[in-house]
Amino acid sequence: MKTDRGSEFIDANGFEMHYVTTNRERYRIYKSDPKDCEGCPFLSQCTKSKNQEKVITRHVWESYKEEANHIRHTDEWKKIYPQRKETIERVFADAKENHGMRFTRLKGLERNQHESLIIFSCHNFKKLGLSKKRLGYI
Repeated sequence: MKTDRGSEFIDANGFEMHYVTTNRERYRIYKSDPKDCEGCPFLSQCTKSKNQEKVITRHVWESYKEEANHIRHTDEWKKIYPQRKETIERVFADAKENHGMRFTRLKGLERNQHESLIIFSCHNFKKLGLSKKRLGYI
């Protein structure tokens, strides 16, 4: 089992691979100690490097993706997920029906982005006002 601890990574054989650096594409690079891999029977499967050093690259968000994937398969999530169509997708349906976002009215990407930002900002203000009214602040 592979375990990402941030500063170190434990591979399937239980060897610790220490963090070296993060590259510009936001991948963390972990390297093993060549002494650990020296007599390993799986060396040919792990690495082809001449100095017998195993290298693993993992994106900085990979551990979060694994956690989200794990949560997705729990019973609690399976109970909550059907509510998505009632809450999240409703925002897009309202935008299409009430705010004319089925088609673009303006030319150019930047103008359409500005218009959609204004529409969704107003939508958020509307939700904020309704929730404050419901809680008795207004």
